Amino acid sequence: MDLIDFLIGFTLMNAMPHFVLGVWGGRMFSAFGFGNNQNIAYGLLNFLISISLFLFRHGIEGLWENGLFAGAGLVLVIYFLTGHFWRNLFQKSA
Repeated sequence: MDLIDFLIGFTLMNAMPHFVLGVWGGRMFSAFGFGNNQNIAYGLLNFLISISLFLFRHGIEGLWENGLFAGAGLVLVIYFLTGHFWRNLFQKSA
């Protein structure tokens, strides 16, 4: 493992709490400040940095060879696409 691999994992996992809390309305400080939109934007930025570094380091074929990154990235992408749906569903039932 080197610094680039560390940054790939760090930014991928840092994207999750910022994006999830941004969607669910939680307050968390990010590089863009407090607020839902700031956390969503910061989560997306972290994801873009992570995927960019991964593709730079390992190439597109590396996505199929690295199950850990592919699995974690897939969970994050699924939440990117469905997060507002889950928030609305569980807010109505609470």
